[in-house]
Amino acid sequence: MTATYPEARNYIGGEWIAGAASSDSVNPADGSVLGSWQPGSKALAEQAVARAKQAFETTGWSSSPRQRAAALYELADRLEEVKDELADLIVAENGKLKREAVGEIMGSISETRYYAGLARTVLGRTLETAPGNFSMMNREAAGVTAIIVPWNAPVTLLVRSLGPALAAGCTVVIKPAPQTPLIHALVMRCVDGCASLPKGVVNSVNENGIEVGEALVASEDIDVISFTGSSATGKRIMAGAAPTLKRLSLELGGKAPAVVFEDADLDQAVRELTAASLMMAGQICVAATRFLVAKPIEAAFTARVKAAFEAVRTGPGADPASQMGSLIDHANQKRVAQLVEQAGDEGQLILKGGAPNGPLAKGAFITPTLFSIDDVRSPLVQEELFGPIVSVETFEDEQEAVAKANATRYGLAASVFTQNLNRATRISRAIRAGTVWLNCHGRLFAEGETGGYRHSGLGRLHGVEGLNDFLETKHVYLEAGAV
Repeated sequence: MTATYPEARNYIGGEWIAGAASSDSVNPADGSVLGSWQPGSKALAEQAVARAKQAFETTGWSSSPRQRAAALYELADRLEEVKDELADLIVAENGKLKREAVGEIMGSISETRYYAGLARTVLGRTLETAPGNFSMMNREAAGVTAIIVPWNAPVTLLVRSLGPALAAGCTVVIKPAPQTPLIHALVMRCVDGCASLPKGVVNSVNENGIEVGEALVASEDIDVISFTGSSATGKRIMAGAAPTLKRLSLELGGKAPAVVFEDADLDQAVRELTAASLMMAGQICVAATRFLVAKPIEAAFTARVKAAFEAVRTGPGADPASQMGSLIDHANQKRVAQLVEQAGDEGQLILKGGAPNGPLAKGAFITPTLFSIDDVRSPLVQEELFGPIVSVETFEDEQEAVAKANATRYGLAASVFTQNLNRATRISRAIRAGTVWLNCHGRLFAEGETGGYRHSGLGRLHGVEGLNDFLETKHVYLEAGAV
């Protein structure tokens, strides 16, 4: 698919601001140029932070919950108006399937409306500590928030931070991913169309490097950073934010195990895990990447998964027949191809994926890989691979299953497949992950909190707790005197 889209510029104080020399945005499925975008700079980042701080300090935004709710409802309406155009653009610029793009948009609209409702229910509490002595615990906006957005779900992973930040009363500076600038620009045009949103409350600065991100992390005027991305980058942000003691909301890498017991419904498990491991071509932090299988059923399970993976049709996201889209770019295609070779060296290849020939050769496509491995210390088991490459590991009993599930430093998500409710309860409690799905994988929605243990991050997004990282608690004390 080729199309021409408006140039993506920086959005500061309600104005579209030019940046550095334009760069092209390319369709990863065929290499065609979709449009252009202008990177920002440290100076533009500082300008955006200043406008966000001014809006926080001089407007009534932080103390106007009904206005915040109205603005979020307006944003949801604007997103709904452009949902078809946005879906096509996500397919073109991100490479994912059309159904995945539509799901991302509809989830984002739902999330925006969810936080619009919560904006009017930010509650504190009051207690009388002695006769006539009152303590009022007020919940107030934390201040100016920087949101750093990844490329793999550029609308959802923006909205799930932007929604609670705005609902809490914060003002915002966004740094979008350089791989998906046109998608982000269309969302920002929706933001620009919200009449209830004061100018300067939401700002955005593009980047093709680290200059803008470093400026936001180091800024004395940024109070909160909400980042979704790799654990390695999250650690650098945490270190960079330490001198200014910023609040951090970090959803980082994942290495989600799927534990399949001998009493599992194999048809259901294979169906769920094929979809969960190959959605977005495996480029999602909650993807099922490790299949931990009870030894008595390993052969049957592996044979079924291999057949399911072989049947997956890789192709352009706009093609209704495609079942898995492209990777984000050729650099990642090359990276995953190297991992496939490593899997053959360190484990046993059950199904070897690779770059297809023919009409798909121009795109960043790679077919699924399935391999077995025994060494949990291998980097293939320990590291987030971020592609359609999945390991099969076996276990003897519950104790070994839990030990292997917890064997990496990640703890974002996991799933358990068993028909024994007591076992499901035991294992879900024992696995150290922020989300554990039972007999399914990958169910995400606005009402349910997500987040990680250990190296998978800090804080929670989605749900009521998603507001917490953007709020401060203030204790106001009054001695009114006893009557």
